[in-house]
Amino acid sequence: MKNMGSGDLEISVIIPTYNSASFLEESVTNVLQQGMRPLEILIVDDGSTDETAKVAQALPGSVRYIHQENSGPAAARNRGLELAQGNIIAFLDADDLWPEDKLERQTALLRERPEVEVVQGFVQWMRLVDSSDGQRRYRPLGEPYASFNLGAALFRKSVFDRIGYLDATLHHSEDVDWYLRAREQGVSILVQESIALYYRIHESNISQDKEKRRSYFLQVIKMSLDRRKEMGKGAARPAAGMKRTRNE
Repeated sequence: MKNMGSGDLEISVIIPTYNSASFLEESVTNVLQQGMRPLEILIVDDGSTDETAKVAQALPGSVRYIHQENSGPAAARNRGLELAQGNIIAFLDADDLWPEDKLERQTALLRERPEVEVVQGFVQWMRLVDSSDGQRRYRPLGEPYASFNLGAALFRKSVFDRIGYLDATLHHSEDVDWYLRAREQGVSILVQESIALYYRIHESNISQDKEKRRSYFLQVIKMSLDRRKEMGKGAARPAAGMKRTRNE
């Protein structure tokens, strides 16, 4: 386990959670088992009504538990950003997992490339399937793909000072909105061509209102087009600062 010294890159892991008590211990253990130990883990409870508080307060390691009234995932992540003491930010939803070397690999890229502000990896969807022993286990669904997903990335905290926090008025597609704003402002994003997030599909997240998600997505696309028009940029202009690296 590598520890980061003073003056080096120090990672604050932000875990927003809402009624995810059954996943929380596993996700925190996943963070603690990373090859690179984070400075802190901030669990931001967005008004859960299950056993989230009890589970969080019993967790080991440098875990801070913060409770707030239910305000949506963007507000929970923003609260974590406000409290984070590290100069590097990682997000992990309570029901997802990282590969065991995710932080180590992405931190190395930020250290090697000081001009890069965001390292973005691939996402692997996982679904519950019945195993031969009668247990249900998560198995890959499809191939890994490039997705601007907060949980698959590592951010220099300074980029949020420049671009701003997540839009808390959006209860879906707030991540898409942030990435669009970042690309419009020429943020240097390095796309790492290897899995950086296991996105787990389960009963709680597949039942979300698809029409509402579509409505928010279209809203953020329109917001981006309006900003580009205001800035005099063509909507088809490629984003500045986008680079790719293969990191097996």
